[in-house]
Amino acid sequence: MCGRFAITLPNDAMAQLFAAMPANDLPEVPNFNICPTNAVHVVRHGEVGRHLVAMRWGFLPHWYKAENDGPLLINARSETLAEKPAFRAACRERRCLIPATGFYEWTKDPEGKRLPWYIHRRDGAPIAFAGVWQSWGKDTPRATCAIVTTPAHAKIKAIHHRMPLILEPEDWALWLGEEGKGAARLMQPGAEDILAWYRVDPRVNSNRASGPALTEPMAQL
Repeated sequence: MCGRFAITLPNDAMAQLFAAMPANDLPEVPNFNICPTNAVHVVRHGEVGRHLVAMRWGFLPHWYKAENDGPLLINARSETLAEKPAFRAACRERRCLIPATGFYEWTKDPEGKRLPWYIHRRDGAPIAFAGVWQSWGKDTPRATCAIVTTPAHAKIKAIHHRMPLILEPEDWALWLGEEGKGAARLMQPGAEDILAWYRVDPRVNSNRASGPALTEPMAQL
């Protein structure tokens, strides 16, 4: 799964990277500890080109009567994305990209203490998570999204058995629906050697923690 992530790329740089028109209400950056229900940056295809917009991280199906009317859907499994009632329409019609600099996962020590790891691209490039989105609510519609996940690579499994679906630039247009059908073939783990990871300070265990020190490697394990 993916339960926390970071984004440090400036808004104008994100818009340029994804060739997208930026909205005026984008979340502040950098943010080193993005948590569920926070506003996140999302790239979606619109009537005229791509748009960089803000969405709630936590997909709200149309039948939810309130934001807490059911499970918090921050992730969507690639294996069942096209079948689950909550996601199947979005899988066909509302796919998106969610920019990140890196994401966090946790292991536990023998005493059960949570040990955070920061996972990022080995080449230092920004990450593009595959996502799906949904407009929720009638009176004041709210855009919401979830990150698509896949089974983890063999090495990542030592940390967690799931990982976000990471898309390479050459696949962005197909995922966004700009190149017709065929996005289903993208729903599998990419190259294993693109990611690197290291332990970080347990302060990130708190959703109130902030600052660049959260993504710095621990000096001693």
